[in-house]
Amino acid sequence: MRPEIHALQEALATHGYIAEPAIATALFLAREMRKPLLVEGDAGVGKTEIAKVLAQVLGTELIRLQCYEGLDVHTALYEWNYQRQLLRLRLAERDGQDPGHLEDIIFGREYLLERPLLRAINRREGPPVLLVDEIDRADDGFEAFLLEILSDFQVTIPELGTIHAEHIPYVVLTSNRSREIGDALRRRCLYLDIPHPTLEKEVRIIRTKVPGVAERLADQIARFTQALRGRRLAKPPGVAETIDWARALTMLHQDHLDLETVEETLGCLLKDRHDLGELSDAELSTLVAKAAEAVIR
Repeated sequence: MRPEIHALQEALATHGYIAEPAIATALFLAREMRKPLLVEGDAGVGKTEIAKVLAQVLGTELIRLQCYEGLDVHTALYEWNYQRQLLRLRLAERDGQDPGHLEDIIFGREYLLERPLLRAINRREGPPVLLVDEIDRADDGFEAFLLEILSDFQVTIPELGTIHAEHIPYVVLTSNRSREIGDALRRRCLYLDIPHPTLEKEVRIIRTKVPGVAERLADQIARFTQALRGRRLAKPPGVAETIDWARALTMLHQDHLDLETVEETLGCLLKDRHDLGELSDAELSTLVAKAAEAVIR
């Protein structure tokens, strides 16, 4: 591993993100090449956290655009503050001014509401980290618009003209694969696929994210969760659920797994009633027994 990538990996770990070499390499290349990084993986594997921690490592602002079905250009880019504009016009009428002469004023920057994309382009204090979260939830039309933004990092506002980015943002896009991302956007980005963590990595994550967790409990939680992911579940637990469960068990002063506590707290891991109903008492007992074979590292 190159020293620069190792240094980035260590910096990520310092901020609580356990990254294997592939993740650190992808982030390093995206940073140095100034190319967007498309991160795919199941829910809860740490895709969004990558952007958050990268912003901390770089000491810059994180600007987040949360995608959803029906997201339009104005919501993502900019809107005019119509209430302030209307108030300014009414004040002009009260003072006997001609409202027709106020167009240049009310369409000035002070009446512009910057949404995430414009804020990332217009930031003057240095490049931010722009997180386009769950791009797969947006429609094809918005994806095409986003591709144009990522290609030029400029936007034209009819009333103000073209705004160019002084500093090209670091861009991270995430996808849960709810739909296929278009080839044009994929070609524009570097790509990173994040699978569920290995047993050893998950134990490290639990110990990093949950201070005070018993070592034996961390091992058993990781083993139990890994076994659950091996089943055919509608919504397999991600790392986020593992961390929540570890925190819950630590708050309950548990230092190991037992069947009764697992049954009472299983809702921290499984968020689907069908998944919960599929696990019989006998299966849970077997999973707990196998997890108890954990060896403290």
